[in-house]
Amino acid sequence: MVVHSLVNDKSASGEDSGSIDWNTDDELEIQEYTTFSSSLTLATHGTEASAGNGGVSPKENSSAIVSDSKLVNHFVGMGFSEKLVLKAIEENGGGDTDSILNTLLTYSTLEESPPQQLCVNSDPIFSDYDENLLCDLSDMDGWSENETEDSTSLSEEHKRLLSLESTGSLSEKEKMLLLLAKMGYTVEECSIAMERCGPEASVVELTDFICAAQLSREADVYLPDDDLKPRYNGVCKIKKRKFFEICKKKNDPETETIRLPNPMIGFGVPSLQLESINRSLPDSAIGPPFFYYENVALAPKGVWDTISRFLNDIEPEFVDSKYFCATARKRGYVHNLPVQNRFPLVPLPPLTVQQAFPLSRKWWPQWDPREKLNCIQTAIGSAKLTERIRNALERFDGDPPTSVQKSVLDECRKWNLVWVGRNKVAPLEPDEMEMLLGFPKNHTRGGGISRTDRYKSLGNSFQVDTVAYHLSVLKDMFPDGINLLSLFSGIGGAEVALHRLGIKLKNVVSVEKSKVNRDIVRSWWEQTNQAGNLIDFDDVQALDGERLEEVISYVGGFDLIVGGSPCNNLAGSNRVSRDGLEGKESSLFYDYFRILDLVKSIMHRPA
Repeated sequence: MVVHSLVNDKSASGEDSGSIDWNTDDELEIQEYTTFSSSLTLATHGTEASAGNGGVSPKENSSAIVSDSKLVNHFVGMGFSEKLVLKAIEENGGGDTDSILNTLLTYSTLEESPPQQLCVNSDPIFSDYDENLLCDLSDMDGWSENETEDSTSLSEEHKRLLSLESTGSLSEKEKMLLLLAKMGYTVEECSIAMERCGPEASVVELTDFICAAQLSREADVYLPDDDLKPRYNGVCKIKKRKFFEICKKKNDPETETIRLPNPMIGFGVPSLQLESINRSLPDSAIGPPFFYYENVALAPKGVWDTISRFLNDIEPEFVDSKYFCATARKRGYVHNLPVQNRFPLVPLPPLTVQQAFPLSRKWWPQWDPREKLNCIQTAIGSAKLTERIRNALERFDGDPPTSVQKSVLDECRKWNLVWVGRNKVAPLEPDEMEMLLGFPKNHTRGGGISRTDRYKSLGNSFQVDTVAYHLSVLKDMFPDGINLLSLFSGIGGAEVALHRLGIKLKNVVSVEKSKVNRDIVRSWWEQTNQAGNLIDFDDVQALDGERLEEVISYVGGFDLIVGGSPCNNLAGSNRVSRDGLEGKESSLFYDYFRILDLVKSIMHRPA
């Protein structure tokens, strides 16, 4: 039985729109780069060609740039200096505005005292590899490149590190500290970030935490003056000294109790079990109903403390899905499920790229060491990018130079490109993403759903094998089936996980904004011949107490409430509005808490 009558497309939260990425995922929407960035230009000498300028000579490029005053004025009007704009246009060979903008944002050195500069967080590509840093703090008023070289403005610790560098006696930790300090961060905040993230943390993870702290909502506590408050429109207007004072206060480890573990295995994964688990739940949190909440692990500082505080002070379980499949996906889960006697889905999914794509082994170069892919995104690398990579590699008979290898690998890691031929890389196909994420083949295909929508829906989904491992404890508890309330359902990751575990779905109330995703779930429901009831809602904010009472009366109560509210304002790639749980989309977490609290109250009410 399928019930559709409860869907209201004109909900209080607005129409389904491509302008908003209802991201229950990551960490990490990265914008579509169509060419190599300036730091990744495949430049060589002599007979080697430059992949960064498209084969156009510098002289020709220069002439074209001077003549295109309209394009120059466009970027100068955004706050970039004319010198940098001309350099970026020359490097990108013309009028691709997206590529020029991305190149401008990657320059590590800015002109003195720029009037405005976009502050860009580095994308937290969730792997063990360091990526190129895209975030520069030099956009604050009164800052210049020379200021960092002025020894009078450096801390004593920074001076000490520079002195040790000159003698070549830096430890690995000190090398990382100095590297971060040279990027514009203070030694103090770098030290705190390294302590918090652990000794194995990558540059991306460290800078992500620092930037998250700088942009999180707690800044208002220390910035009472309106003219000093951070602007979340992509332009930072904060005095440097005041800004760093805030960072020192906000990064005080005593102000935050929840830290990310290393390795990120939660209470254990199939291949790596903990010797002992110390977990106790308050009486108010003991199920049923059970609940399971998910969001990105690398959220701004304080977010997981807040989530935990609202959800019965339960400690989050942080897990990287690379322990379950061939792709990374760092997530935090707050739940009141038992953690003993879990079991994985079978058959076990491939755990390496080569196992997942055996045909690629023939073409995989020895200088590409990847065994895992990075987090699945909602966007893919462009055809223009893969063409440039091929052209760059075909200029060499054997292995390309180290510099070219590094540039190609950086792009392959960023966009999850795989080898499909000699010198040929390609982005993942939607069905390949489905396999990596644990969904059945063609789960998102058909019904008028475009490839773009498929990529977006998959990029925002659960990793099914990971979720199923956590939910597996319910199989023996509910042998006759389960009633599920699925908030922010996406493409039905929780529903698919329960079905693959062999847990009967008696009644599923699914609440999902996107009509595309609702259609995907409905299609899967019908194709798998589910005998239960599927009830659709399209807006969590419209799910009030009265409507919940009606639904609970109809289905007889819920055994499990699952949800992962949008992470748009939490993900490190959000360069404009990464303002935590107060953001427009991510504040919907409070609706998850509100609905959970209402369900418990209604179900525990005396008959």
